[in-house]
Amino acid sequence: MTATESGSTAGGNNNRSERRSWVRAVLSPVGVLILLASLLGFMYLAYVVDPEDNLHDFPIALVDQDVGDTLGPPGQQQQVNFGKQVADGISRAVPADRIDLRELGINEAQLQMQSGKVYGAIIIPSDFSKRLGILGVASVVPGDVERPIITLQTNPRTGAFATQIVNRIGTQIYPQVNAKIGEQLTEQVRAQLTPQPGGAPAPELTGATLVTLESPLHLVTEEFRPLPDGTGQGLTAFFYALLLLLVGVIGSMTIHTMIDAALGFVPTEYGPWYVHYPPTPISRFKTLLIKWGVMLLVANIVSGIFMIIANALGMPITQPLALFLYGAFAILAVGITGLSILAAIGSAGLLVNLILFVILGLPSSGGTVPIEATPQYFGWLARFEPMHQVFLGIRSILYFEARFSAGLGRAVWMTGLGLTIGLVLGAVISRYYDYKGLQRGSTARV
Repeated sequence: MTATESGSTAGGNNNRSERRSWVRAVLSPVGVLILLASLLGFMYLAYVVDPEDNLHDFPIALVDQDVGDTLGPPGQQQQVNFGKQVADGISRAVPADRIDLRELGINEAQLQMQSGKVYGAIIIPSDFSKRLGILGVASVVPGDVERPIITLQTNPRTGAFATQIVNRIGTQIYPQVNAKIGEQLTEQVRAQLTPQPGGAPAPELTGATLVTLESPLHLVTEEFRPLPDGTGQGLTAFFYALLLLLVGVIGSMTIHTMIDAALGFVPTEYGPWYVHYPPTPISRFKTLLIKWGVMLLVANIVSGIFMIIANALGMPITQPLALFLYGAFAILAVGITGLSILAAIGSAGLLVNLILFVILGLPSSGGTVPIEATPQYFGWLARFEPMHQVFLGIRSILYFEARFSAGLGRAVWMTGLGLTIGLVLGAVISRYYDYKGLQRGSTARV
């Protein structure tokens, strides 16, 4: 082979290698972005497309306080309990595969409403049968009368969308129950009509009376512990939790990049200027400790800043100490875990953090659409996804007096577990790399 042929061959190989490099440089980000966009689109659209079709295990309390009454003409009186009939009718009308109807006493129902464990309550009052009996008597005897009441209580502190679902369920059930009770009441009133003296037939019920008897119930909708002004109809908890999560994620990426640049492990560009400091002789573990320390400082400062901003905007904060402490705790847990992932797998950790904390986290948070109104795999994600745990904690602090039973207990436990996993992961991986002598620096080009 001549020198010219050898040079041509070498040049051809270099051209092919360069073309492969260009193809790899172009196709790699395109492929990654296509996968991320597909996952993002599927998760977010599946989250909101049809919440009512996805409804499952949606908790609503059913409270039957009716003590019953004795009805009927003298000598033929009998004990009745229309409240029990209504409760049974509601149980049959409610689809069991969609609604978790919990038959509770009034005290237990209120406790579960106060802790956000149920999204609403259907309450049958203690004088329900008595009022219904009076309505039947009043249809043939002159006098003033009020229709029996069924109360539908919503729980606005669980979110505006949950309130809408409760209202819709109530309006779907009410006509069925009303018609059934009306049919029974009409039959009982007709049975009480007796022939008149002299053999005259029994009086007929008027059209107005029949209309009243066929639709005897009155549905009253009310809010249980309405939210104060400045809560965005229950959305401030979600957005506050989102801010904490974003600070943790973005903070970990920023701290990781800027400290690595300051220590000389990655270059820094300022517009047209390019700076690359000499690498600092420091172990991976010590570098990670520095990043964790900065994250600890940032978490406390930013948690305080968010509270100052929220207060300035008129957002009610009844538990300031709990909000500050848990806010800093949540930022720290997310930030340290994000830094540990970046320390373990490098730049690919940016994608992992994005998927773990944002793409999978937001739709499984339950902050806007209840988990029970999303596809069931979101419920599985919500068991461990950080965003759901942070949302539960912030919602409890802002709306439920920081009750542990309202989600704060689970939030603290799961956030602590996440922080522990992040610390262990970062410490073990970085120490292992140091032990193997895998120093940070440039490697041979592949």
